[in-house]
Amino acid sequence: MGRAIRTEDDAARNAAAHADRTCASCGRRMPTSAAPDARWCSDACRRHKLDETDRHLERTIDELLDARALTSSTCPSDAARAIGGDDWRDLMEPARRAARRMVARGEVEITQGGNVVDPSTAKGPIRIRRPR
Repeated sequence: MGRAIRTEDDAARNAAAHADRTCASCGRRMPTSAAPDARWCSDACRRHKLDETDRHLERTIDELLDARALTSSTCPSDAARAIGGDDWRDLMEPARRAARRMVARGEVEITQGGNVVDPSTAKGPIRIRRPR
């Protein structure tokens, strides 16, 4: 059998189905090869899922942004420090994951150098702010 010929409508439907799908754990975009009902982007994310620390980090980011001016931003390390104490560095990646999940829900934006960036591909220091 030959390949099925895809029309532009087929391609658009496929792109729309995968456009805004993000991993429930890390907040990154789902790979295009993922099943339409997949919730996690990898086995590691499926094993981790979401725990109380993840939810606490999201609440803390919300509280930090609420305490600042609407034009201000915060760093994931602020949330990690707020709940992690002396072991805050262990919470840096979970704080970045929390920020990516919040971006996927439209609650915040992630910036670098004042410009909004794609949270799935951002490398290096990031800031978190309310959408403008």
